[in-house]
Amino acid sequence: MRFLLYNIAYGTGVGTRLHFPFPFAGHLKNTGKNLEQISDFIRSVDPDIVGLVEVDSGSFRSGNGNQAERLAYGLNYHHVFESKYFEQSMAQKVPVLNKQGNAVLLNQAFRYRRCHYFSVGVKRLVIEVGLEDVVVFLVHLSLKFRHRQYQLAELYAMVRAVDQPVIVAGDFNAFWGDRELQLFLAATNLKTANGLAEPSYPSRAPRKQLDFIFHSPEIHTTGFEIPAVRLSDHAPLIWDFEVAGIDSCRPAALQAVGGIR
Repeated sequence: MRFLLYNIAYGTGVGTRLHFPFPFAGHLKNTGKNLEQISDFIRSVDPDIVGLVEVDSGSFRSGNGNQAERLAYGLNYHHVFESKYFEQSMAQKVPVLNKQGNAVLLNQAFRYRRCHYFSVGVKRLVIEVGLEDVVVFLVHLSLKFRHRQYQLAELYAMVRAVDQPVIVAGDFNAFWGDRELQLFLAATNLKTANGLAEPSYPSRAPRKQLDFIFHSPEIHTTGFEIPAVRLSDHAPLIWDFEVAGIDSCRPAALQAVGGIR
């Protein structure tokens, strides 16, 4: 199976598209054209599961449409979307912010979906999606170190409550490096898909490892790549895997991704 993790930055783009005629002007522009390119990229990768961080669900910049819904429709995928801000958050009262969330796209039906909210931080959403063989958790952790540590403790409890192999993926905002996550990984016994600790941010010249895919020991990595795709300020992560006892259908799969660079 193939998992694609991508922080798409609400489709706002990079370079002059994002910063012309003034810094971060892209957050005020229509994102339709860039979203089409993101859709084309996802189609070229042909993932089974897509974790999308920073998705616009209907502000003026997305033409009042839900980006996850549009991507899922164009790709013929199922989708799960939720706002990243809990119901009582002040962000829910602010235009544009109240349309920001995360999403999971799937080329298969899911058994269940749950949305959790951490008890601290502004960004609190955890999307949990149960598939036949694995359970997927998608997160976008707080910008504050102290809040991230509290969130990781709560995420640990969510993972421990699942009796299937799990995938935990997202933008962890680990600005202090992966040592922030060592206690979480030791407690959960999860492994990283990115064995070489390749950075994914910023996409134009990656220096930081902010985006992570973790998995249970029963899940085995058969391929991993961070392609040089610059449709967002984050580069995407592509991970091929198999669950113990289930055959993989992607031999030498990542070799085919080279054409998108």
